[in-house]
Amino acid sequence: MIEVEKKFKLSEGDLDLLLSGAVFISEKEFCDVYFDDGLYSLTTNDIWLRKRGKVFELKLPVSKIRSVDTDQYEEISDESLIKKFLKLDNALSIDFSIKSRGFFPFCECRTLRRKFKKDEFVIDVDFVNFFDFSYEIAEIELVVSDKTEISNASDKIHNFAKNFGLKNERVRGKVIEYLYNKKIEHYNALVSSGVYLDK
Repeated sequence: MIEVEKKFKLSEGDLDLLLSGAVFISEKEFCDVYFDDGLYSLTTNDIWLRKRGKVFELKLPVSKIRSVDTDQYEEISDESLIKKFLKLDNALSIDFSIKSRGFFPFCECRTLRRKFKKDEFVIDVDFVNFFDFSYEIAEIELVVSDKTEISNASDKIHNFAKNFGLKNERVRGKVIEYLYNKKIEHYNALVSSGVYLDK
């Protein structure tokens, strides 16, 4: 499955309007730890390795072309597939094999997520705690099964957001926001590599 998503920074009024008539799905809190090496070899290729709770997940870009429209990722949570993609030692535990490859935590955060459903869209509203500062962000998402559906899903998200007066602009995701505030060298590497469009 492919996640097609668009992030937004919303005022209280924007959020109230967006969630009017939406169906509340769930509220949960989780901790994410993101990993990379000293050369940023994963993230500068738009590859995001994280541990959410006790489960490792790998987010891979569907396309190398970046835009302000939407992000598109394939998400892998099968440990054997993660090991295969990252060329890790299959005989070792994933924790140890990640460490032995030189990947280490570069960002840790705790997120309180409220999830809603409105029409065919899933809306996530996140309050993110980085322990010394916080960040609030919303995301509108559609899940598709094939790459040929991405363009149509992006258009749907854009038009849905436009109906509520939301701007089609680049918004920093939570990890990008953390790097912008705390690890500017890593952030600049993402900008230089084209992973994040800083405009």
